[in-house]
Amino acid sequence: MFPAKRISRRTILRGLGASIALPWLDAMGPVSSWAADTAAAKAAPNRMAILYVPNGKIMQEWTPESEGSNFELPAILEPLTDLRDDFMVLSGLTADKARAHGDGGGDHARALSAFLTGAQPRKTDGTDIRAGISVDHVAAARLGDETRLPSLEIGCEQGAMAGNCDSGYSCVYSSTMAWKSATQPLPKEVNPRLVFQRLFSTTPDGQRVQRDARRKSVLDLVREDFTELNGKLGASDQRKLDEYFTAVREIELRIDRAGKLPEVKTPEFAVPTGIPTSYEEHIKLMCDLIVLAFQSDVTRVCTFVLANEGSNRSYPFINVKEGHHELSHHGNDAKKKEKIRDINKFHTTQLAYLLTKLKSVKEGDGTLLDHSMIAYGSGNSDGNAHNHDDLPVLLAGRGCGTIQPGRHVRYTRETPVNNLWVSMLDRMSVKVDSLGDSTGSLPGLVG
Repeated sequence: MFPAKRISRRTILRGLGASIALPWLDAMGPVSSWAADTAAAKAAPNRMAILYVPNGKIMQEWTPESEGSNFELPAILEPLTDLRDDFMVLSGLTADKARAHGDGGGDHARALSAFLTGAQPRKTDGTDIRAGISVDHVAAARLGDETRLPSLEIGCEQGAMAGNCDSGYSCVYSSTMAWKSATQPLPKEVNPRLVFQRLFSTTPDGQRVQRDARRKSVLDLVREDFTELNGKLGASDQRKLDEYFTAVREIELRIDRAGKLPEVKTPEFAVPTGIPTSYEEHIKLMCDLIVLAFQSDVTRVCTFVLANEGSNRSYPFINVKEGHHELSHHGNDAKKKEKIRDINKFHTTQLAYLLTKLKSVKEGDGTLLDHSMIAYGSGNSDGNAHNHDDLPVLLAGRGCGTIQPGRHVRYTRETPVNNLWVSMLDRMSVKVDSLGDSTGSLPGLVG
């Protein structure tokens, strides 16, 4: 049975010290009747997420040999085999402003800070930092008033916001991808518990402490609102809500377990309380939070830095005990390149996890992945040479029908990667003349 009245897209379940935005429901769609055969008419918003991995790739094992739809997946992309029709590989894109242009060393700092801005970062380790506004915050500035959070900045590795981290560049450049303005970098949140609270809690910090002490689920706090709403929904929407709340509760339990596990001490850092001791679990928790944030329409814009640029994290769980950055300067040593390939493949496996989760969420006339644009890549191509041309870039999702995935598209060398960002903005109805060093939109995304 369908409800007599539509439900506002902005409907929020509220309780003592908590609020939960709802996923996209049939009762929210702009339909002329509630008949089941009108489901295809329902619309959903477009989302944008950009995931960053550091230190480049083994490009020979990333780049498909052939163009078009009949390309074979190289080794690094093999974890995406079951999703090959849901993403496209974009070759030939360049982050020119990550190059030195007379500024000398500092390729890692420039790679991350220029990736989404297309702006040359000022070489300084002082307070006079400067880059440019990043694509996510161009989108957030135009669309932010339509969601509770204009944007979400997350990561899996802490980073300093001051000091010298790369050949005279402030640490902020190599640990921050999102820039609200040329002089305002936005630090990422690496603690899943705090990200969860930001998405679903509106209580002051003191009340949060009290709530945590009672070990109350956020779902318990909005149960009265949920019961009232659930009685107004059809069977399909009730199922969607049940799946959504099950996912919310599962993340709560995982975060709670992570906070109780013993901290892992290493020579480089100590894992903060609430962050999983397993790097893979940490990434997956953050991916699950992205899915929930998009599903509930808390935000439509997200950046996720899996590891800081220049990261020297080791990967013993895949038998790589050496540091990532150290290995990236492989000097063409075959064994070192194999280990870099394994790290690259591990990261791609985590991307596959996110895309699979997005694809599993039914929404309107498709899935959450269909209504998203998920870009994945690095501001370095060959980590050994610190190249910033022919970047490893992948775009997943269909952008609400505006992108045709399942292809390898090769662009002319020196095509600015910012042309991709301009094209993604356009698909979110955000029109800009240029962004950083862009020269226009990127053709070929629709076949």
